Amino acid sequence: MNASKPNHWTVSESRDLYGFNRWGSPYYGIDPEGNLCVNPAGDERSVRIIDVVKEAASKGLKTPMVIRFQEILQQRVERLNQAFQRSIEEEKYDGHYRGVFPIKVNQLREVIEEIQEAGRPFNYGLECGSKPELLIALAMHDNKNALLVCNGYKDQEYIRLALYGQIIGKKVVIVAEQLSELKSIIEISQELEILPTIGFRAKLYARGEGKWALSTGDNAKFGLTTMEMMEGAKLLEAAGMTDALKLLHFHIGSQVPNIITLKNAVIEGARYYCQLKKLGFPMGYLDVGGGLGIDYDGSCSNYESSTNYNIDEYARDVVFNIKQICDASDVPCPDIVSESGRAITAPHSVLITQVVDTISKRESVLNVDKEDIKDQVVRDLYNMASGRVRYGRLEKFHDALQKKEEAYSLFNHGYLDLKGRAQAESLFWQICQKLEKSTGKGYVPEELVELKQLLADQYICNFSVFQSLLDHWALDQLFPIAPLTRLNERPSVNAIVVDITCDSDGKVSKFIDLEDEKEYLPLHPVKKNEAYFLGFFLIGAYQDIMGDNHNLFGRVNEVHVFLEDDEEDGFYIEDTIKGDRVKDVLEGVQFRSDMLCRMMKKHIEKATKLDLVKPRQGVKFMEMYEKSMQKKTYMELPEDSKKKTVRKKKPST
Repeated sequence: MNASKPNHWTVSESRDLYGFNRWGSPYYGIDPEGNLCVNPAGDERSVRIIDVVKEAASKGLKTPMVIRFQEILQQRVERLNQAFQRSIEEEKYDGHYRGVFPIKVNQLREVIEEIQEAGRPFNYGLECGSKPELLIALAMHDNKNALLVCNGYKDQEYIRLALYGQIIGKKVVIVAEQLSELKSIIEISQELEILPTIGFRAKLYARGEGKWALSTGDNAKFGLTTMEMMEGAKLLEAAGMTDALKLLHFHIGSQVPNIITLKNAVIEGARYYCQLKKLGFPMGYLDVGGGLGIDYDGSCSNYESSTNYNIDEYARDVVFNIKQICDASDVPCPDIVSESGRAITAPHSVLITQVVDTISKRESVLNVDKEDIKDQVVRDLYNMASGRVRYGRLEKFHDALQKKEEAYSLFNHGYLDLKGRAQAESLFWQICQKLEKSTGKGYVPEELVELKQLLADQYICNFSVFQSLLDHWALDQLFPIAPLTRLNERPSVNAIVVDITCDSDGKVSKFIDLEDEKEYLPLHPVKKNEAYFLGFFLIGAYQDIMGDNHNLFGRVNEVHVFLEDDEEDGFYIEDTIKGDRVKDVLEGVQFRSDMLCRMMKKHIEKATKLDLVKPRQGVKFMEMYEKSMQKKTYMELPEDSKKKTVRKKKPST
């Protein structure tokens, strides 16, 4: 971190602190006024995210909201395809790259449309893993030269739909996950009198790494063992369909942090491919699956929230290793297929939420007068807090902790009143604060290091972790988090982020750090009558479509942003999608709003007859109840200033 005066802070220090120059490059940065900016096309054109929030508010969409920067999607598709094209040219590789986007990563229509449009020059296709996704893919797939790869467990209707897709001219590849599927594919193909394009999914011996390490290996959920693959070859030969097998597929797992893991999988997969080719099958495609990761924490390491490689290195290693194996086996190089989804979609969307309140131990402490103390345990804590007891910091912390426990025990046994307990708690936190401030350089005992976490404020934010950051709750996935403004000010509060659900797990208490994880995030003090917004970044993969309706909060508002040079602030909102109303989420769990209103009306009429409520009060209550059905599920916050900030276009951040 840059050296600075005690009360001085620079945007360069904020870039280092929040990692924009690591995980955020080339898309996210800070302007000289301390506003968080995005460069959607990765060039000099910059948009202040707070301007997008204000523009959306003028259209009636408030936080929490997801902002999608569509040019980032386009840029990611182009970057992946160009990386493979360069590697193929450098290695003089005889085949082509035929990438597909896995719909499961983000099934939203506009996301798929943008990806298809950007991928059209590269014949970039689609991958589906279920019957509903296949229905999307069949309708959306509009490039006769692009592949449509069908993965996942398949019933007869799934297989029949896929084959009809081939009949109407689409390049459909049906990947057999198990022998029973292969038998169904053969049977239905014979019925329809069509030669299908079939792929075998190999159950690799190579193990994955990271949170999804069990995607491969002997106990993997998908794929054919070597023995099953040989049996499958016999089934195709017996059916006279040897010409149908054209693809070998494998998947090493999502978010693979270590490039060595990917290399080993590619080598094993290429061996499978070459052996099938030598058995007399035409082959032609080697599908290396997904796994291309995102550097969420910016450490460029093989830690599970990072990657020790980039897109260019990934493409080079895939191309090089396949060519090496094929050349050594005297087998023509196949067209390479990959199913990268996270690397395409994660950077393009940002979740924005507003801090609605804070909980601080520092603000809740009492001023304890010596004359008001009547209990010995409180007196002992007072002496520690006032400096009358002189010994080491760690010893003082241990003694203070012991006295706090003693005070709780005395309270539970009736020997300490409520005031005495409040005094003891207050003095304990005062001691902790002083110990934290006195922690200098050099070795610091672990228990004193943890004081920062112990004293961290809680910033209550208007969102649901279960709806918008499900992977953080379920898998401890780290996401970069930063304020949208005031990044030219020193962040003086260590905080954790908590949501508005009524669940203690609804919080973010692990944050990215260059060397490890942090248990708190430095933020700014929240000012009265001034909105303070936080952005959660790299959430475009899975979080959009895997949300849990905990507390029935439902989907948040959404805006889709495009660059526009003719606009004063450099962008325009192309589309808006309103989040769920109370009515919407209730009907999702079988509570029709009209039914609930009828039931509520009966309760009010009964209460009116019993004179528990006046008629006008009952009518007013009923009107409020009905109006609440049409409102948003999240907290309604006071109106912010709607005056739009006008600014001149700025150079790259």
